[in-house]
Amino acid sequence: MSVAGYEDLMAGPVQDYIQLSQKIGGDVATHCKLVDKAFQIQLQFLKTAASRPAPSNQTEQVSLLGPTSTQIQEIQEFREKHRGSPFFNHLSAISESIPALGWVAVSPTPAPYVKEMNDAGQFYTNRVLKDWKEKDKTHVEWCKAWVKTLTDLQQFVRQHHTTGLVWAKTGSAPAGGVPPPPPPCMMPMADPAPVINDDRSALFAEINQGENITKNLKKVTSDMQTHKNTNLRTGPAPFKAPVVSNNTGSPVKTTLPANAPIDKPPVFMRDGKKWLIEYHKGNKNIVVENTEMNNVIYVFRCQDSSVVIKGKVNSVVMDSCRKSAVVVDSVVASIEFVNCQSVQMQVLGKVPTISIDKTDGCQMFLNKDTLDVELITSKSSEMNVMVPIGNNDYTEYPVPEQFKTKITEKGLSTVAVDSLG
Repeated sequence: MSVAGYEDLMAGPVQDYIQLSQKIGGDVATHCKLVDKAFQIQLQFLKTAASRPAPSNQTEQVSLLGPTSTQIQEIQEFREKHRGSPFFNHLSAISESIPALGWVAVSPTPAPYVKEMNDAGQFYTNRVLKDWKEKDKTHVEWCKAWVKTLTDLQQFVRQHHTTGLVWAKTGSAPAGGVPPPPPPCMMPMADPAPVINDDRSALFAEINQGENITKNLKKVTSDMQTHKNTNLRTGPAPFKAPVVSNNTGSPVKTTLPANAPIDKPPVFMRDGKKWLIEYHKGNKNIVVENTEMNNVIYVFRCQDSSVVIKGKVNSVVMDSCRKSAVVVDSVVASIEFVNCQSVQMQVLGKVPTISIDKTDGCQMFLNKDTLDVELITSKSSEMNVMVPIGNNDYTEYPVPEQFKTKITEKGLSTVAVDSLG
């Protein structure tokens, strides 16, 4: 049953995480008590859901979710109050991923939501591994225990609550009504799903017809086939990209350069988890606010423009932009530049990876917390990294563009060179 599976989760990886936290001690041990309480609260909530039907109104649902939400907020506030802790990365790994317990309010994909929160926390677990793998293996086991906790939680949700929390079909709500709802808190809620009339039983009945499923299919006659009826070939093929011919006569795909004139109206919109910023020209005041950690910022065909991104986001992509800049607080995954000219970026917090592809001219302003960033470049030129040296001054380091390759007994050996002269 659902409750028994959750109890197995708590007796397994959750208990391993608690024991390792107590072994580490300090703020980690204190923090784990709050986490243990959160799992205990959710276990009681699942027992309630297994004994009664779903709430009849939103007020009742908020009231039932209140204790879990409040505990998540308390876990995250503990991290904020202990920023000077030597185990701050440990506290951050838990605080960034503990919203996974909010899966009970997510529909119709709660299991992928748990994975997203697990991935968000792994940025900090990786930092713990980097700092402690050579000092104390207990911290390595601690990271593995927490990641396994959320991985097993994801499997539990996928198995027992595939499309959302399952409530009992029979039973009744506790007598005396429900207590008043708690104040608003930080428990994440899923993106609202579109309301559709999805009769799944009818769908599966159609699928399970066996051979009869093809009974109502129509035969495709010769006049319906493009290779036999030439009249169907008029007009452009909707599934083919427009092509032009190069000097050799062979077709190639059309790719507009970054300096191509912009002939479309500017776009600034949010589409689910993706922010679209397109076709802006001369706009220095583009500000992206109210972001979330799973958001992707996509900047396309902008010229002489600046984009300021507030808050931590998953990734930032600048595609086919020219003489434009982006300023971002922190990034979970990477910042990417593709097919750009004369672009700049500045990161105020953390970014693990900067990727540059087919770009001419890229200035990257870093800060003291981002010196461990990884640069991945290909087919690009005029790339410079600006490293702070104090007093708001920077030292400029060019990224190599020329390489020397030798053939060795083990294969090819390539090193960067300053010049070919």
